[in-house]
Formats: sequence, structure tokens, C-alpha cells
Amino acid sequence: MPAFRIAPAVVDAFPGTLVALVTATGLRGHEPWPHTAAALTELERRLADGTWQPADETDPRIEAWHTAYRSFGTNPRRVRPSVDALGRRLAKKGSLPRINPAVDSYNAVSVRHGLPAGAFDLDRVTGDVDIRYADGTESFTPLGEPGTVERPRPGEVVYADATGVLTRHWNHRDAHRTRVTADSVRVAFVLETLRADRDGDLLKDAAEELRGLLAPHAAGTAVHHLGAGRPRAAV
Repeated sequence: MPAFRIAPAVVDAFPGTLVALVTATGLRGHEPWPHTAAALTELERRLADGTWQPADETDPRIEAWHTAYRSFGTNPRRVRPSVDALGRRLAKKGSLPRINPAVDSYNAVSVRHGLPAGAFDLDRVTGDVDIRYADGTESFTPLGEPGTVERPRPGEVVYADATGVLTRHWNHRDAHRTRVTADSVRVAFVLETLRADRDGDLLKDAAEELRGLLAPHAAGTAVHHLGAGRPRAAV
């Protein structure tokens, strides 16, 4: 299993960063996941009856990501943080997409708690994974666009392994190579906040909620954390 690291320069620029890594091994993505299905349905029901709304860019949880995006040259209203885009889609359409049970699980937890989330198929990851600034030489192939190659701009925060970039604009979009499918059996899920002092407990609760959705369909699960006080985690 690889190690995940957060670069000192990223911690210096964003000292409130806290990342929860929820790992699952022996995932069984082809069986029914009734608790995940129920979580999605419940969110959609609460949205429809007006008892809940997804966080939008006026919410401090999302606003912090917009500020971070602007700091490294990304317009967050054109290239939105993943949780912002997902919440807007839910508010507009009244439903979340159904991709596969593992992806549906982290989408449900992400939008419910207002925290960006993503995932990597660890059998497709090369070496360790770093949260760092891009240097402009790396390549990135967006999820769902296997024929496309992009070059992240120097100074853009990315997740990257030894082969290339795994996310652009920190958490806007994941790479096609490490996408999670129903066949994925070893997966690292990430949940993130830039406001550890205010939202650290929220992040930890969200990670345990995600772990609870995964555990009935996995041989093993674990939770690790990355941040200023713990810049490396071996998963």
C-alpha cells in the first residue's frame, strides 16, 4: 500500500488543511449496498421536502475552497471544487448520479457534510501519493476522457503519484487512470477541509460515516489523517 504525503509548502500556505483517508480492501462492488442506497434516497427526500439544502459558495466550508482556488490561479466559479459542483447539481436536478456503490457512498457523505471527497483505485496508483504544487511538466487525463491529456499549471495544487497527476485543482476532478469502478477492490477515499480548527470534528464524523457505509462490503477498512501535525500516512 502506498504512503500519502502533504508537501510542507502546501501546509505552509494552508495550515488548516486536514485530510481523512478512508481505506477499504476486499471491496465487493457488485453486490447490493442497501445502506448507501438509503443514504442517497434520504438526502433527496430531505431536499424535496425543504428540510435540508446542500452547502453552496456562501457557506464557510465552500467559501474556504474558493479562496484557496483563487490563491493558485483557478477561478472557482468556472472550475468548481468537487463538493460545490456536486451540491449545485443536486439542488438543480433533485437527485445525485448513481455511478457504482463505492462512488455513490463518498458522494453521499461529501454532499451531506459539505466536504470535498474523492477516491483512488490503489491497484492503479504508482508509488506514493503527494499533495503538492504542480511544476508544469506533469500530465493529467480527466475522468471519463481517456483520450485527453492536460498539463496542470505550475503552482496548482494537485494529488500526484510517480506516473502523473491524480487530481486537478486540488479536488476539482479525478484522473481516469485511478478511477474507482465496481471492480475496484483496494481503494483510498479522501475527505478534506481547510478549516481543521472549526471543521475537524465534522471531517472525522464524515470519515466514520463513510467507513460505516463501506465496512459491510469490504474485508477491511481503516481511517488515517493527514495535516500539519501528521504530513505522512502509510495506508
